[in-house]
Amino acid sequence: MARLAEQAGFDSVWLGDHLLYRYASGETRGPWEVWTQLAGLAEATERITLGPLVASTAFHSPFMLAKLASSVEEISGGRLVLGLGAGWNETEFAALGSPFDHRISRFEEAFTIVRTLLAHGSIDFEGEFYSVRDAEVLPRPIRPGGPPLMVGSIGPRMLAATVPYIAAWNAWYADTSNSPAGVPRLISLVDDAARAAGRDPQAIERTVAVQVRMEGGTGRVMGDTNPRMQVVPLSGTPEQIADGLRAYAAAGIGHVQLVVDPITEVSIAALAPALELLDRA
Repeated sequence: MARLAEQAGFDSVWLGDHLLYRYASGETRGPWEVWTQLAGLAEATERITLGPLVASTAFHSPFMLAKLASSVEEISGGRLVLGLGAGWNETEFAALGSPFDHRISRFEEAFTIVRTLLAHGSIDFEGEFYSVRDAEVLPRPIRPGGPPLMVGSIGPRMLAATVPYIAAWNAWYADTSNSPAGVPRLISLVDDAARAAGRDPQAIERTVAVQVRMEGGTGRVMGDTNPRMQVVPLSGTPEQIADGLRAYAAAGIGHVQLVVDPITEVSIAALAPALELLDRA
């Protein structure tokens, strides 16, 4: 599917970093482990950008997360975007034995360690939740400064902690109600955080996930079953889908991650005409 996406003209492939979902019905579901998949896709593809959307800093020690990212960066020849977040699904934290309390404080410390290791190669750090002694990432990432960082959050504290260092920011489709009309409010949050950090807001690429329904789609079962996840998907002819995505660009979005329903090879191939229309614009 990733090879087909590359051939169809997609710019990137993103995988969620999740371990286990458990629903009120008692049903359980679990995806494959994200870094193993990314390493395989890095070898299987040639051009397309790869990334976790987004990697939870709670699922690995910060040093190990930096090593995983550096390894995929090497295998891919410098095609990784490292999306990071604090995680939200308590079921996964319990299964992993990872503390669910103080998630933002833990993220802030982990983010400091990961970004410093990837950008500068080494760190000695003592925090409330994490400590590392003489940590060093070897070999160094293929790109000086390491892979670009992206944060997946609209929370003010998360933005304040990450905006000084990130290359991109992401919001899930529920945060925009799957509509370009929901974008300006979120962009203003990022702009305000960038100005407060002394950065040019335009230096941070804005990205959002967009749910797209193709023929045969019946509604994707997502991990978060909150009613806000129930949105009207983008659908229609290639022209209508292309127009819908152009509206996100007009709203200030530089990159969209399509959450496709159903996610099949047929759907990926069917999106190629819409991508061709966008390329002509």
